[in-house]
Amino acid sequence: MRVLIGGGSGFVGRELTRLLKSKGHEVTIISRQPGPGRITWADVESSGLPPCEGAVNLAGENIMNPLRWWNDSYKRDLFSSRVDTTRTLAQAISTSSLPPHSWVLITGVACYKPSLQNQYTEESEWTSFDLLSRLVEEWEEAGRLPQSVAQKTRQVVIRPGAVLGRDGGAMKQMLTPFWLGLGGPLGSGRQPFPWIHVSDLAGLILHALEPSTNTTPPSTQPEVFNGVAPALNTNYEFTKELGRILWRPTLFPVPGFLMDALLGSERAVILTQGQKVIPKRTLESGFQFQYPDLVSALRKIVKG
Repeated sequence: MRVLIGGGSGFVGRELTRLLKSKGHEVTIISRQPGPGRITWADVESSGLPPCEGAVNLAGENIMNPLRWWNDSYKRDLFSSRVDTTRTLAQAISTSSLPPHSWVLITGVACYKPSLQNQYTEESEWTSFDLLSRLVEEWEEAGRLPQSVAQKTRQVVIRPGAVLGRDGGAMKQMLTPFWLGLGGPLGSGRQPFPWIHVSDLAGLILHALEPSTNTTPPSTQPEVFNGVAPALNTNYEFTKELGRILWRPTLFPVPGFLMDALLGSERAVILTQGQKVIPKRTLESGFQFQYPDLVSALRKIVKG
């Protein structure tokens, strides 16, 4: 299978590329810079979609980039880097004479309103309520294919939680303070913490790309998979388990107001609030998690 990956040079993209190549698939990455095995976004806009059986979009400015201050310019970049690239790929698929059989878009669980009680499956209805949920709404809308194309190309939306792995994502910033014994719960610590190991997210994307996984009749509506581990954990549980595996204390809670000041309140909600997200359709589709619980995931990350 030939797979085209937008944003394939990032944290998740590197893991997905490794997995695809290990299975004998051919990968082309869409990047801002050309190179071996790469094309640029300008190439897609000018020349259309290269021959491929599957397309994935992972492109997007890192929302937790510690080097970017939370301001209007950064917010515009967050939207444009996701919505515009998704629209570019969707339009290229729509105008292709040989569209891929699978089109997979990776968005996020920010569409679900934070709650200590509510549980969300892929079937849960939602409407945008803040900046990040509006981002998911525009993002997913940009990826929708016209009905005539959707009858040929399977559309899948994967909504991951926090992606955990040693070489990127949230863990890259967490490990150092935890190693120094400075880790602690964020805010109250009671907030749900939906997460997925990066290897499982890559596996779920491959699962969505493979035509054999499509056992339902063709639909013009995207299939949705919640990309979260089946465990329901809180931030406090995550913090204590990471500290236990590292043999480090976790005695320094970070107050919510400090997170708001450092990150901006609209961005801090990712860490200080959370959603109980269940991968109902993900499990029903036959996908099997390698790391379904925090112990197995964190041990893999810490000890390899």
